[in-house]
Amino acid sequence: MTDNPATFHNGHRDRLRQKFLDGKLTDYERLELLLGYVIPRRDVRPLARGLLERFGTVFNVITTPLDDLVAFPGIGHNTAVFLHLVHALMIDAARGRVDMRPIHHDIKSLHAYCVMNMSGKSVEELHVLYMDTDNRVLQDETHATGTVDCAAVYPREIIKHALSLNATRIILYHNHPIGDRSFSTADLELTLELGHKLRSVDIELYDHLLITNGMVHSAREMGLMRELENH
Repeated sequence: MTDNPATFHNGHRDRLRQKFLDGKLTDYERLELLLGYVIPRRDVRPLARGLLERFGTVFNVITTPLDDLVAFPGIGHNTAVFLHLVHALMIDAARGRVDMRPIHHDIKSLHAYCVMNMSGKSVEELHVLYMDTDNRVLQDETHATGTVDCAAVYPREIIKHALSLNATRIILYHNHPIGDRSFSTADLELTLELGHKLRSVDIELYDHLLITNGMVHSAREMGLMRELENH
């Protein structure tokens, strides 16, 4: 006698949920369990394995651009939106950790948030973190969005917005979606130009972070801001 497929799937997913609670799920089983909530009437084990084979990690799957996800066999628009929602919730959780403490007390959480927020971007973006006198983040502003290797920057607008928020420090962070791991000459020129202009209104440029390939590169830690620090 053949088992009822619905009964089998329900029992299998019950076992997956219990394995999750016991902390024993593999990466593909985590993705399988997640997909099961949005695709309840289908065996999603082959889909989970296929996604990991194509994209490498669960994180890469949920940060893959929407159109690329929809193009993958077995992933519809609704499922792709669901996976992006998971990523958005992860960004919110990471931002919550950043908001809890002054950034210099928990720099790892700040870096993790920046990586999370830039994951899956196909073009270059420049963000500005505005901070108060206690080094707490007041706002994360998407200042500019550009092409795969360029985003326009407007120092006057950054200064104007910083003053409106009564910010005393800012951090720049931007991505290199094409994978370049080093600050460009233009990146460094912007850092120094903006840093000097901010100082004229008693605001400090605390750091400039480059996000690429899931890594964070700090201009401050790399000694690229010494000209600002020595004046």
